[in-house]
Amino acid sequence: MARASTTSDTFNAVAEPRRREILSYLAGAERPVGEIVEALGLEQTSVSKHLRVLRNVGLVRMRCQGRQKLYRTNAEAIRPLHEWAGTFERYWQHQLHRVKARAEAMALQGLSDLKPSDTKLKEK
Repeated sequence: MARASTTSDTFNAVAEPRRREILSYLAGAERPVGEIVEALGLEQTSVSKHLRVLRNVGLVRMRCQGRQKLYRTNAEAIRPLHEWAGTFERYWQHQLHRVKARAEAMALQGLSDLKPSDTKLKEK
């Protein structure tokens, strides 16, 4: 099966680390391209290219204010990514609960291995 283009598939679009970085930066507020360039230390042409891809797949929206283009995330388009990642969050929560239970069992086992004289406080 052929891989979907980064310009038409949300998951492929966010596979690029710089695009995820831009999305994270835009999560806080709407920002102009120049501010994104400065904050992330990327070339303006690179940021514009990544924003175009993110916009094409619907992850960001753009509006013009005079000559300035302002970008913001599109929360609705990000929802499928969040829901998909949530599947793995449940898996890792389950794994963490298992690790915690095992650690607690080992701690209790360690306490039961102590002699009564080891657990008494010495009187002064």
